[in-house]
Amino acid sequence: MGKVITIANQKGGVGKTTTSINLAASLATLSKKVLIIDADPQANATSGLGVDPRKMTSSIYECLVDDYPLRGAECKTCVKNLELIGSRIDLVGAELELINRDNREQVLKHLLADIRDKYDYIIIDCSPSLGLITVNALTAADSVIIPVQAEYFALEGISKLLNTIRIIKSKLNRGLEIEGFLLTMYDARLRLANQIYEELKSHFGDMVFNTVIPRNIKLSEAPSHGLPAILYDPESKGATSHMQLAKELLSRNDV
Repeated sequence: MGKVITIANQKGGVGKTTTSINLAASLATLSKKVLIIDADPQANATSGLGVDPRKMTSSIYECLVDDYPLRGAECKTCVKNLELIGSRIDLVGAELELINRDNREQVLKHLLADIRDKYDYIIIDCSPSLGLITVNALTAADSVIIPVQAEYFALEGISKLLNTIRIIKSKLNRGLEIEGFLLTMYDARLRLANQIYEELKSHFGDMVFNTVIPRNIKLSEAPSHGLPAILYDPESKGATSHMQLAKELLSRNDV
């Protein structure tokens, strides 16, 4: 049965989608069968993998709101072993349509039960909010990766996210664990970036990934070509750091 990992942080611009795309692509390159679910109305993970949202027969919206099965909603991506359940802008309205539904926080969890055995890893990319879709993603997950930008204000929002995770763990998903904190947009030349890494380590210890994701122009350029960094420029720091992250994740999971 595949492991479900949600990539979450209510702060925008910390690298959630970049992490989702490139971690999923790296795991797939390491011969793991991977599904990425784009649970963000901006659909950046969808377009970042070269899929046109307008050409999809169904998206995560239809699955959540209209009870379409996830099995059959997957589409191929440019990466071997990596499939996608994409998103469209209409996902914006999903929270309002789910609000009066019974067990509304567990819709995605029930949908995933049908396809978990098909994959080694299922990565869920969340929007920068702690709304009902993100709560669904956390309720459905085995663990959560929290990207943290190497800037001071990025640390301030962590306590709110951790409180949400504690509530979900106590009321909706007792098995939810923190897979790790991931430092993103890291520049080793900046003293502040190093201070933030040390502060994360002092607070959270082994829950902080040893791998850090550097600022890298190739990592920024790749989505505009509809490619993960590992296909756009395999030798770039952005690609190699995410491959290192994938290997560290597998090591943490004893694979």
